[in-house]
Amino acid sequence: MTATDLGLPALGGLVGVPTADEPQKAKDYKSDQEVRWCPGCGDYVVLNAVQSFLPTLGLKRENIVFVSGIGCSSRFPYYMNTYGMHSIHGRAPAIATGLAVARPDLSVWVVTGDGDALSIGGNHLIHTLRRNVNLKILLFNNRIYGLTKGQYSPTSEEGKVTKSTPLGSLDHPFNPVSLALGAEATFVGRAVDSDRVGLTEVLRQAAEHRGTALVEIYQNCPIFNDGAFDVLKDEAEAARRIINVVHGQPITFGGGDYAVVREGFGLGVAKTTDVSPEDIVVHDATDLNLSFALSRLSTQDLQHTVTGVFRNTARTTYDDEARAQVKRATETQPVDLTALLHGKDTWTTSSS
Repeated sequence: MTATDLGLPALGGLVGVPTADEPQKAKDYKSDQEVRWCPGCGDYVVLNAVQSFLPTLGLKRENIVFVSGIGCSSRFPYYMNTYGMHSIHGRAPAIATGLAVARPDLSVWVVTGDGDALSIGGNHLIHTLRRNVNLKILLFNNRIYGLTKGQYSPTSEEGKVTKSTPLGSLDHPFNPVSLALGAEATFVGRAVDSDRVGLTEVLRQAAEHRGTALVEIYQNCPIFNDGAFDVLKDEAEAARRIINVVHGQPITFGGGDYAVVREGFGLGVAKTTDVSPEDIVVHDATDLNLSFALSRLSTQDLQHTVTGVFRNTARTTYDDEARAQVKRATETQPVDLTALLHGKDTWTTSSS
């Protein structure tokens, strides 16, 4: 059945999810498990941000589920005082899809890493995005395999020297935001682990979105890829590199000294003093072409790194349609399990 069938609004990621009886705090979302990541890991920051953010949703903890795959980030469900599942390598989106379809009363979240999501799990990820299942995907991107001790990942830079590429990686890396937009995801955002305010805002919008919301989080691995995003955390460098986009606002950065402008069929960067105000691009999160062009500003050298919400648009969700389809079918022709089991579609096999 659809949200409308349930007497709920057609849009909004949280419709149908029961609200909490009493106000909750961040400590209510902390489990009794010892957090076991390496000292200095960016996962700690993201965990704290999520635990502090979830109470603002006003949901019952028993109606929130975190599903993870395999990797350092995938220990996340252990540390959340909600329901959760540490699943199979790369298959978290598939398991989460089943949950979202069967249980519209749940707020379903996937936690994954760049290796788990984009290598063995790449196929599951893109199909979840194109189907627009009502779940939220947090993709921790540290550009390395951490749990298996420092091999290059699908987001590692070309030429990256690692244990598995001692002469430098020959692979051209994925841009996760471009990949998601290519699959026509209805919500795509990006944040940096150290930017608590920016990360929380993207998470808030992702939670409110009805459909698949992918949030890429640049996250530091202090053991195997330390300092991968240091240029985005240095105040002076960040000012000229980070381009935070807000729907309906002109895209400027560096204290307003720089702006994003049209360059042919793509986008470029110019000094605001060199262009007229009407030349400055205004962000439209419903424009897929603009969102994709913005994603291409972000290169592996992080020269121009776009953060915020790239895309946020409405489209029918897979799980709403699946429930509606079942409802229509059972109303017109009640299910007869006995007839199904004794139907004519049978085969006879021989041992010879």
